[in-house]
Amino acid sequence: MSADHIEIRRLAQEDAADAVLYRDIRLEALQANPEAFGSTFEVENALPLSLFSDRLGSSTVLGAFGDTELVGIACFVVQQGQKEAHKGTLWGMYVRPTARNVKVGRRLVEAVCDHARQQVELIQLSVVLDNEPARSLYARLGFLEYGVEKNALKQAGRYYDEVLMAKDLLRQSN
Repeated sequence: MSADHIEIRRLAQEDAADAVLYRDIRLEALQANPEAFGSTFEVENALPLSLFSDRLGSSTVLGAFGDTELVGIACFVVQQGQKEAHKGTLWGMYVRPTARNVKVGRRLVEAVCDHARQQVELIQLSVVLDNEPARSLYARLGFLEYGVEKNALKQAGRYYDEVLMAKDLLRQSN
């Protein structure tokens, strides 16, 4: 797989097929890397498809497609409240193993930043401390670490620290 053959597009709430594709890759992500997400496979697997469709409307969910296969996702939401509306959050990032190391993740993050630039000044994210490939990707794309939340997540009796990262969209480009 080559990044040149990857199409990045927003998944549409109105498209039932997009909701199915999103649900499938989200559940895969939760199973493959349970330590990396605030939710769990068990919780989201029990949700009706309509809630995944609703999520496509309440957040911007970008998908990376190799031919017709959804190989990666990255989500973005503008923070709520008058005093926080200048910030957005990148969340739910996942790239299937077959699409890693060919710049799919990079293209997704760049697309989220391009989209976010139209709406917010700052984009924030959190990433598990042990996830060096993701931390490195975000750093290469201009995200700076500004803190660590100790014991942010607990999975199977183990605590995971999360690194807090942000990118100033007014002063930095991709």
